[in-house]
Amino acid sequence: MKVSVILAAGEGTRMKSKKPKVLHEILGRPMLFYVLNSCKHSQVEKNLVVVGHNKEKVRKAFEDEKDVEFIEQPIGDNVPYGTGYAVMNALDKIEDDDTVIILNGDTPIISNSTISCFLRYHEERNNDITVLSADMKDPTNYGRIVRDENANVVAIVEEKDASEKQKLIREINSGIFAFKGSSLKSALTKIDTNNAANELYITDTLEILVNEGKRVDSFKLRDTREILGVNSRYELSIAAEILQKKINKEYMINGVGIIDPKSTYIEYGATIERDVMIYPGTRIDRKSIIKEGAEIYSSTIKNSTIGEDVLIRSSEIEDSTIGRGTTVGPYAHLRPNSHVGENCKIGNFVEVKNSNVGDGSKMSHLAYIGDADVGSGVNIGCGVVFVNYDGRDKFRAKVGDNAFIGSNANLVAPIEVEDYGYVAAGSTITKKVLKGQLSLERAPQKNIDGWVERKGFIK
Repeated sequence: MKVSVILAAGEGTRMKSKKPKVLHEILGRPMLFYVLNSCKHSQVEKNLVVVGHNKEKVRKAFEDEKDVEFIEQPIGDNVPYGTGYAVMNALDKIEDDDTVIILNGDTPIISNSTISCFLRYHEERNNDITVLSADMKDPTNYGRIVRDENANVVAIVEEKDASEKQKLIREINSGIFAFKGSSLKSALTKIDTNNAANELYITDTLEILVNEGKRVDSFKLRDTREILGVNSRYELSIAAEILQKKINKEYMINGVGIIDPKSTYIEYGATIERDVMIYPGTRIDRKSIIKEGAEIYSSTIKNSTIGEDVLIRSSEIEDSTIGRGTTVGPYAHLRPNSHVGENCKIGNFVEVKNSNVGDGSKMSHLAYIGDADVGSGVNIGCGVVFVNYDGRDKFRAKVGDNAFIGSNANLVAPIEVEDYGYVAAGSTITKKVLKGQLSLERAPQKNIDGWVERKGFIK
């Protein structure tokens, strides 16, 4: 069996955050998600995650993930720590004939194709250990791959323990290894803390296996971005930029138009169909579905389904659905549990909350529709407010098909306007409006002659 051991027990002090390092997000997902996701889409069959500091938070963040087993690393003053110690805690989950890949939870750019190629290379050559290496222009802070006169890998020297000559080596250890299960178990019993950090290094297993005459090899990675480790918020931003480019490229290859990928934020997992056009400044979360032909201008879409040929301009849509051919915005807000039908118009500065809007209905500007069921073909004028809250409880309003609600009207819920009911502009409606009725509620207009002059406003 192919098994991954993902190291996620570190405290991540350089992030300067109370949040565990592997839970810092990139495009709406924790860093650790990307490592796990690459494993799941490769040849790996079982995933073990070693947790330590803030283990409860890490577990909770992935409680819905399947095929992941968490291994707890003890922490305390008498614990040696180090990568070798972390892996030791997972050994009882590993069989001698397993192929084991060891990864770090803070390297989110590693791809499933690299993992698959790496494991295939390791197994085809019957290696006991294979290290994923890379040539770096600046190898500072990386462990160096030491080779003998025949170019065979003989050791990995950590930066802290390297001589000045060894620090000139450009080939580095990525921190990713493949092992035969039996070789890993055997070598880990022989490592010690005789180093500058007083820790148990997984890298020391390589030299042990070399000395035992085992098959030791390296697999050199070309795209060094894949092994970028995230230790600070600055490095987090670099990783986010790389993944954003990668994800947006994949959408564009599949027929999505993205005008400016650098300013378009799409979380991994969003469903976006072909011929969707996305303009700069748009954010789409991973739970959203954007159907064919929709156009999104500088908007935020959260956990929502946007129908075919919908046009959204500079608006925010959250936990809602929008039917085919509807236009939204600019500066509209669909709050949770709003369901707008086909060929509707939700205009500028319109807010819809917990409401259903039927096909062909229009609310062109400056209206609030809250806790309402609005029928088809309804026209809602400028400044209309559905008054749904009495200070303690929420109430619903119902507006029938082809009704007309005039500008600056207030519908005080609970209230119903039946089909073809008309509400005159400026009215505050508190009673049911029957089918075909005009409802008018205004104080009589009174004009007072000479009032302005008597008040001295005319000089």
